[in-house]
Parts: sequence; structure tokens; C-alpha cells
Amino acid sequence: MQDPATPWLLDPSVIFLNHGSFGACPRPVLAAQERWRQRLEREPVRFMATELEVVMDAARAQVAGFLGSRPEDLAFVGNTTTGVNTVLRSLPFGPGDELLISNHEYNACANAARFIAEATGATVRTVEIPFPLAGPDEISQRILAAAGPRTRLALLDHITSQTALILPLEDLVSELNELGIDTLVDGAHAPGMLALNLDHLGAAYYTGNLHKWVCAPKGAAFLHVRRDRQESIRPLVISHGANSPRTDRSRFRIEFDWMGTFDPTPFLAVPAALRFMESLHPDGWAGVMAVNHHLALAARKLLCAALRIPLPAPDSMVGCLASIPLPDGRAEPSPSPLYQDPLQVRILEESGIQVPIMPWPAPPRRLLRVSAQVYNTLEDYEKLSQVVVRLLDEEQAA
Repeated sequence: MQDPATPWLLDPSVIFLNHGSFGACPRPVLAAQERWRQRLEREPVRFMATELEVVMDAARAQVAGFLGSRPEDLAFVGNTTTGVNTVLRSLPFGPGDELLISNHEYNACANAARFIAEATGATVRTVEIPFPLAGPDEISQRILAAAGPRTRLALLDHITSQTALILPLEDLVSELNELGIDTLVDGAHAPGMLALNLDHLGAAYYTGNLHKWVCAPKGAAFLHVRRDRQESIRPLVISHGANSPRTDRSRFRIEFDWMGTFDPTPFLAVPAALRFMESLHPDGWAGVMAVNHHLALAARKLLCAALRIPLPAPDSMVGCLASIPLPDGRAEPSPSPLYQDPLQVRILEESGIQVPIMPWPAPPRRLLRVSAQVYNTLEDYEKLSQVVVRLLDEEQAA
């Protein structure tokens, strides 16, 4: 691979092993976004009123090609959490209905499901899935066993956030479709980490971030809604599209494309991100994904060996993220919604390594999660392993 270090704005004094939380946007992509911003500001009325729809459609078409979907089935949203909330608030749940989630679901999205259940009289059924685990069948069997006649919707991760597991999504979606149960996929980490074909997957709803592994600007994500479900899905913000007389576009596109004045430049810069990342390897995106995957596996193997623990899941369930169980820490409340374990703080302060230590399933139990992106090297994880072993020894001694 070509040397990818120069295009990144990342602090060179920090070993950045947490691409998974917010991504990192390269200089050429930020430059493309700035060009769009200047074009907008040069004549805002003309851009928003007459040019925006054309350029948004062009960007959507490129994103659709990358995701394996029809452009007509895609809406841009600010993040995956917004996409999940959009679907949950659109559907008419009621008393007796069940929303199916797992204990690995991202907390923000699990909270959204609980909020809707409380507001409508529905219930949330949480499937307990262990970690470590032997393989994907442990996930499929437990989720399908929990699905029943009251299940209206299954909210499933494509790649779990804290435990960093790739779920057997194709099998789950297919089996749940056979049972007449729609699936809402939280695909926050999947675009840019895994090759996607959303049309083939067949989930009713799929939402994913583009600012993480695609490396687009912050605020770029998408919601994919299968054609036969689009009439039911409304944006969180109702605007002019609700009574538009236009017949040349679907109501779904008209409403989602304009929810009030907004900054479209994160979406318009996504094609630049797709091109930039593709340029980093002779085999394009497939090469980038493969390199990151193999680096994540090597990092996981190195860290597990240093901690003298077995691999917590099969290699096939790992993408470009890997989580490793750590000895229990201290159950301390955090003033921030983005929990930071004291060990995470010490690693950064003493060694300049940015890596998340996450509570799972709840403090004091915790996981170390590493990301592998093109700017990382195996040496980064070797340094991390040395620091973690030393600090854990100090924790145990104290």
C-alpha cells in the first residue's frame, strides 16, 4: 500500500487506535467539502433552490453504487442513531407488540427502542448473547428462538459496537423475513469495513454511517428503506415535502431531501471520500478492507497473547475492529455520556495511545477495543500491549 500517513490530520504525537468511534476525515476529503461549502456560500439561494437537488442526486447515486442499492431507496441522514430513531418513530407500535434487540445493541439505539416502547405500550425483548462466544450460530439460534408472533421488529447490529462482532446478518434477515418479521439494521460500522449489497440483503430498513470507515466528513450517514416500506417512513422533521404537489419523485425522497435549511456538504463530499480511500490500494476498496481486516486479526492475536487469554471469537466474526476482555475494573460513574474507563485515561496520559476501554455488559466488567485503519501499523499494537500489561499489573497490585 502507498504511505497513507500524510493525508491525515491526526495528531502525530498520539497513536490513534480508535477510528471506530468517530472516524477520521482525510485532508483531500475535507478540501472537497470546503469547495462545496464555498460554492454554496457564493450564491446560497441559487445553490439551495436550483442546484442542490441535482448534486445531491449525483452523490446519492455514487453512494448507492458503493452500497449495492437503488438510489431511490436511499436517504441521507446525519448519523445512524438518527436513522434508527426515524424508523422507530414512523412505525405504529402498540400494546402487545414486541421489539427484539440483543444485549450487544448500541446503547443509544437500545434507548430509542425503550423510549418507543414506553410511549406506545409495546415491550422490548432483549436477547442475551454471550461474549466470548464460539461462533455465529450462538447468535442466530438465540435471536430466532426469541422471535415470536408478537415480534413486530428486530433491531440488529451488523457489527456490534462494544464487542466488535460481525453478526450472521444474511441468515438472520432471511429467517426473520420468512417469519414475517421486519429487520432494522444498525449498520453504523459496516460501510467501508465490509462489502455491502443492501438489495441482496433484503432488510426492510438499514442505516449506516459514512463518517466512520468511509472517512467522509462528520454528519454523513444514510437510511436505506426497502421500496415496499417507504410509504410508512417519515423523517423526524416534517417540512415542505409533506404537501408537495410534485409527482416526479417519491414522497420518501421529497420529504427526506428537505427537512429545513441544512449543511449538505458532508453528503456532497462522500464521493470524494469513496475515491480517496479506493486510491490507497491497487485493489481499491477490496484491498483496503482486506489490509485493515488482517491488521485487526494480527492486533487481536498479539494482545490476547500478551494478556494470556484465548481469542474471544472466531476470525470470521472480526472486521476492522476487535474487542478483548480485560480483568474487571472499578465501577465508577462517568460525567460524560462517552464513558472513559480510568485505565483508558491512564493509557492516553502516560503513553499517548488513544484506545477505548468499554464497559460490557456493565461496569466493572470491561473490554479493550482496537481499530485497524490504513494509517495504523502492527507496532502500534505492540506498544499498546506493553502498556496494558504494565498498567493491569499495577491495578492488580493496588
